Amino acid sequence: MFGLFKKKTETEVLQKKYEKLMSQWHELSSINRGESDKKYAEAEEVLRKIEAIKEN
Repeated sequence: MFGLFKKKTETEVLQKKYEKLMSQWHELSSINRGESDKKYAEAEEVLRKIEAIKEN
């Protein structure tokens, strides 16, 4: 109950965004290869940001 108003860290927000992009990538992979590649590139950029934050 006390975690109800807890603010998410930047890493948690980026992780959630990464998971969403990877889900979209998977859905598009069989429908539209070009859009799929764009989503994968976005997801990789988010992953790099997460890794940079963890290094610091």
